[in-house]
Amino acid sequence: MESLTFYTHEQYQYVKGSRKVLFDYCETISSEDFVDQNTSFGRGGSIRNLLVHIANTYEYWIANHVLQKNKIYTEFETCTTIKDVKILFESVDDFMAEFISKIEQLEKTVFENPNALNATKPFQLFSHVITHEYHHKGQILSLSRHLGYTPIDTDIMR
Repeated sequence: MESLTFYTHEQYQYVKGSRKVLFDYCETISSEDFVDQNTSFGRGGSIRNLLVHIANTYEYWIANHVLQKNKIYTEFETCTTIKDVKILFESVDDFMAEFISKIEQLEKTVFENPNALNATKPFQLFSHVITHEYHHKGQILSLSRHLGYTPIDTDIMR
């Protein structure tokens, strides 16, 4: 039987493959539409802002809470193009590789909710950040349709 590290690594490779398809699609979107904010979509409402928000979630949970990196969260305005977003996700991939390599040795992560302290296992945090990414990826594709583009299939199974 394979290890948790093996399966987590494999799953994250699927995530990165799907993300690459999304990034390639985003290269077809005009620079104006890429940063255009639509209040119907949360977290700033632009494709760029949603992508940066996804990275911020990885930064918050994995880099800062689990790996204790004290990473400063990326501001939306620091990424003006999809190329900037790709560079941002290279840093996400770097600390995710570190996280995955340590996942079997990591303890539960304690975090504060408004009403209590909670603790969660590393694999639960891993599951959270990747499902969070897919949630917002769906919003990005819907937003692009509202902007007049034809969304592509970014599922793992294409």
